Amino acid sequence: MSNRNSQAGKAAARDRIRAERERQKKKERLRRQLTAAAVVVGVLAVAGGVGYAVLKANEPTGWEAAKDAKLVTPAHTQGKNGTEILIGDKSAKQTLEVFEDVRCPACAAFEQSSGKALLKDIEDGRFRARFTMYTFIDDAEGGGQGSKNALSALGAALNVSPEAFLKYKSALYSVKYHPDEREDLYAKDSELLKVASDVPELKHDKAFETAVTKGTYDRWATEMGALFGRKGVKGTPTFMHGDKKLEMDQIPQRRMTQAQYNQLAQANFDKMIDREFGPAKGTTGGGAGKGDSTGEGGSKGIREGEKDPTGGR
Repeated sequence: MSNRNSQAGKAAARDRIRAERERQKKKERLRRQLTAAAVVVGVLAVAGGVGYAVLKANEPTGWEAAKDAKLVTPAHTQGKNGTEILIGDKSAKQTLEVFEDVRCPACAAFEQSSGKALLKDIEDGRFRARFTMYTFIDDAEGGGQGSKNALSALGAALNVSPEAFLKYKSALYSVKYHPDEREDLYAKDSELLKVASDVPELKHDKAFETAVTKGTYDRWATEMGALFGRKGVKGTPTFMHGDKKLEMDQIPQRRMTQAQYNQLAQANFDKMIDREFGPAKGTTGGGAGKGDSTGEGGSKGIREGEKDPTGGR
């Protein structure tokens, strides 16, 4: 082999080696670029995920979220945000206002002793009743959600009918179901549905059950609870006729059975109502009520809508 051919062969070999090295370098640069891009995408994805998680963590939940949820008002309500629950004969000339909190033990004692007497007066057309349901016990020391949750369920019952609302409210306050004030039992939907199983209008009502479990009326319950302090009322149970707060006689402090207590409590409720609205039907003096639509002291009862002559909310 000539010297020229030997030199040419060596040069060609060097060119091939150089070309292969360049090809390997380009391949390595591309690999590093792809790896870096993947890392950036991964970091962005993680950052985005973290950002989304942070946003979700900061979003209000439960009853805080309910304040901003879509407002769904139950049927058979009126007034601003559907917070006026008026039940009874529309031709009744007077309105008794009843303020209660579902967790309130004093409200339960009233309902257990005198609830039927109140319902009878409503049915007899002696007056209509406006129910304002508070949830302040949830916000008291110890907290809870039972008042709000039960009120939301009451909204679902009211959507069925006023009768379902009244019967369900009575069941929630009953000896059979009403929990100790310190036990937030009504925060559980399952407990509220168990109570509803004793109300014929609600038993096996799938729409009612769905409304309870989905919290359809949670926002409405927060709107109703926001009425706390309306007309200066911050305790329950409270009864008002127009701008006049009605007072029941005190029950004597002595040993007695539950039946005796209930009897005295109902008698005191009846006396309070008689003093304000006049004797009931079938008793001396008839049951037309005092002063047409005006109570003692010239205070008018609410007749319709949110027309509140006292200027209260």
